[in-house]
Amino acid sequence: MTRMALGVSYDGASWHGWQTQPGGQTVQDALEAALSEFLAEPASTICAGRTDTGVHALGQVVHLDTVAQRRDESWVRGLNALLPSSIAVQWAQVVPDDFHARFSALSRSYIYILRNARVRSPLAHGRVGWVARPLAMEPMAQAAAHLLGEHDFSSFRSSQCQAASPVRTLHALDIERRGDYFIFTLRANAFLHHMVRNLIGALVYIGLGRQPADWMLDLLAQKDRRLAAPTFAPDGLYFAQVEYPARHGLPASSAQDALARIPAW
Repeated sequence: MTRMALGVSYDGASWHGWQTQPGGQTVQDALEAALSEFLAEPASTICAGRTDTGVHALGQVVHLDTVAQRRDESWVRGLNALLPSSIAVQWAQVVPDDFHARFSALSRSYIYILRNARVRSPLAHGRVGWVARPLAMEPMAQAAAHLLGEHDFSSFRSSQCQAASPVRTLHALDIERRGDYFIFTLRANAFLHHMVRNLIGALVYIGLGRQPADWMLDLLAQKDRRLAAPTFAPDGLYFAQVEYPARHGLPASSAQDALARIPAW
């Protein structure tokens, strides 16, 4: 039995998220169908982090166990020949038996791209979020600083979240402006269900002047999802990168490397 790790990217606009479901039309369903055909045996995968409907991935990592023997390059080219155009394997590598795509991860990074312009762009539809009214950078940056470190993120947790604890450690939340676009880069040990989109929603409220920067401290203290901003659109959210211990020897990249691979926006 061999354990394989795969790096997978996908355009999530046409998929109902990562996790398999009875109706199908999920990334996991499509990937496992291609794997089963490629390996001529049933295939079951475990991912580094589940993504919701409409959310994209640049650096999703999955693992699976198989008795089949294939060259690494055959894993990439063979699987991609069987996958729909919106999903592609970027790399494949044999990993030790103790490697686990989810539990071996040290951190995960997401990127959210938000277009801030008066008129929506049809060419960016499904790939970026959009806010028509001007956003102020400084209060959003101040609010983002309040979120760093270990906190109870209950105010930013979906009611459907199945995590045992709402406590997470946010290592970074950087905001950059490039022309009409704001780029939010978040890195944490792990994220709660809808956590990134809920954080973006709160930051947008602050950037619009609906709330002051210190409102973020209140939300952390109150631990009540009902008091925070609505969940923001999935369109501009990208699962960018997963960090693993160096001993596993997986391809190294950063969130900025991932950002460079996003189609023109």
